[in-house]
This record gives sequence, C-alpha cells and structure tokens, in this order.
Amino acid sequence: MPAYVGHKIHMDQNEKIVMFGVTHVVAIDRFSSKIVGQATMPVKNNLTIYNDVYRSAVMEYGMWDQVRVDHGKEFYLTLFMQEKLASHRHNTERPPYLQTPSTKNDRIERIWPEINNRVNYPLKAALVQLVDQEELDMEDQMTRFCVSSLTCQLAQIGVNRTVQAWNAHRIPGMSSGRGIPNYLARDGCPNKLSTDLLPNASVAADWYDQEVGSLTVSDFGTNPFPSLQDQEAAVREFALQCPDTSVLLDNAVNNLPQPFKDGLKGLIDISRRNCQR
Repeated sequence: MPAYVGHKIHMDQNEKIVMFGVTHVVAIDRFSSKIVGQATMPVKNNLTIYNDVYRSAVMEYGMWDQVRVDHGKEFYLTLFMQEKLASHRHNTERPPYLQTPSTKNDRIERIWPEINNRVNYPLKAALVQLVDQEELDMEDQMTRFCVSSLTCQLAQIGVNRTVQAWNAHRIPGMSSGRGIPNYLARDGCPNKLSTDLLPNASVAADWYDQEVGSLTVSDFGTNPFPSLQDQEAAVREFALQCPDTSVLLDNAVNNLPQPFKDGLKGLIDISRRNCQR
C-alpha cells in the first residue's frame, strides 16, 4: 500500500513578518503530515511558489491527486499547472485542487506556531525594536532591500531546521518509528512525472500568459545597486564581516538580538557605500 493514502497536499502562506519583507509558503502531505515543500521569499510570488514548493515537491515525491490552498492569488500558477496535469494523477475522480478559507486548512496550521516561535517572532522583535528606536527607516529603499535580504536568509535557515525536526518527530498516538512523517512518506505518490511535463517557472508562466492572462508579480522595495558587480562587491564585503550568518539567528532565538541588529546595520552601511562608488 502506498504511503500517500489520499495523495493530497495542503499549501499555505505565513505573513507574521511580511512587513519586513519575509513570507513563508509551506506544503504538507495530508496523510503523513510531512512537510514536502517550503520556501521563504520577500513577498508572495507565483513563480517562486510554483518552482520552489509545488514543482520541487512533485518532482521528488510524485503527482498529488489534489492540492488544497486558500483563495490567495499567489497560488494561481500552481493551480493552473495542477489542473493542466490532472490526467497524470493516480486518482482522477476527485477535483485536482480545492480552494478553501485558510481557517479550514487545519492540517498545515499546526506547523505555523513552530515556525513563528522558532524563527519569526525573535527576528521580528529585533526589527521592531530597531524601528521603534528610529535606527531603521523602512521607507528607505536601501534599508528595505537589506532588511528583507538578510532576514529572509536567516528565516530560511530557521525554517529548514524546523522542517527537519518536524519531519522527524513522532506523531502523538502512533507507535514509535511508524508514526514519524519521514517514515510514513517514504514511498511517495504512485504516479511520477518527467521534467518535460513540469517546466521551470518562467516557461510555466508563459503557458499561463498564453492561456489565461498575465500573472501579477510584486516586489518588496527596489534593488538599489547600479550594477550586479556593485551588489556582488557588497555581498563579499559583508561575508568578510559576518562569515556565518546562522550565528545571528542562533543569538536572536536565544534572546540575544544585538548581533542580528549589528549585522543588519553593517549590511546597510556596506550596501550604501557600494552604491555610491
């Protein structure tokens, strides 16, 4: 018997720290409760969600019979491709996707408290303190870009850790070993797809544009660097100042936000200097 009884995934997004340019999207398998896809991005983005969450999950685990999301426009490309590939599912009797209010998506809601407590709240608290102390001007494009870039990087590290722990934990009420999401999900879905059926995001977006209409893609601030070379120079300089950014996250989640604050202010100064050359 395949592990994915029902072959359904739930996808949802978390905006607890969106005011600073950080949004998470997660996909969870209904049967095993395994997180099968996740991404962190500045703002909700159809192409990123399709490519880094939906496409990567299908390529690794196989084609789900049904995808469940809320009514957000950020899932349009994913739902378009899920419907386009509907005939490749194992069970074609049920609708290829469902859109329901996020409050009804209770399976995936269980992961958000973990991510918020382990990742979002500590980082957000440090950023709010900087804004309250007038050390961050979130109306400034350079500041917005740097805040989003560094915080997304740290948040992704934290989400990766949380997902690894979640997928390895024992589900209460089930026997040890067999009640672990990684174990329950070991066989994947019966129907696998080739890469020609699941193109990258830009190709899928072209298909959507031809058949439905253009997708709205928004940004969090504007990249302030005059050239890619200037941006790469700033990245190299910051890497010399802070070679291991995970240390910033580790301190923040242990109620020591100052290294993160100092690192962020250093990144803004470095970026501003490289933009003014």
